[in-house]
Amino acid sequence: MSVCGVVLAAGAGSRFGGPKSLASLPDGTPWVARAVETLLASGCSDVLVTLGAGRGESAALVPPTATVVPVPDWAEGLAASVRAALRAAEATDADTVLLVLVDTPDLPAAACERVLGAGGSLARATYGGKPGHPVLIRREHWASLASSLDGDQGAGPYLAAHGARTVECGDLWHGRDIDTRPG
Repeated sequence: MSVCGVVLAAGAGSRFGGPKSLASLPDGTPWVARAVETLLASGCSDVLVTLGAGRGESAALVPPTATVVPVPDWAEGLAASVRAALRAAEATDADTVLLVLVDTPDLPAAACERVLGAGGSLARATYGGKPGHPVLIRREHWASLASSLDGDQGAGPYLAAHGARTVECGDLWHGRDIDTRPG
């Protein structure tokens, strides 16, 4: 299996008060850089980072080990970011994408590795039974998933309709993304 990791980071972060692609950990590490590191550590051969809101500033935070994927229609919602990532992944040799969110900077590589090891053509991490990320999508689903996406809806409905495997990762991490700034 050849895996292309994808960091979904194109949104405006309205509840957060700005693009999450510009956020950093307390030690100064950009969230986007941490996500790229996590995907590479879990075995991804390529990493794509979707950027939309704040793209100019955010692109400077993306490590050279990743490729920026511009999402000009980012304001349409998460669907635009996933579609752009899938189109960009088509140009790689990967047969699988592994999607993560930029606002999960403490996602452990072990959760990515567990989802990658689950087998099947569609899989997603769950945390205490609650759906989360990462999400694994094999190439045979990319076109049909892309055409099914709309608005701020991600891959969830497609995954449910196509019997995606669920991979419990609650023993590794809490599974929550960061929607608001601390404090």
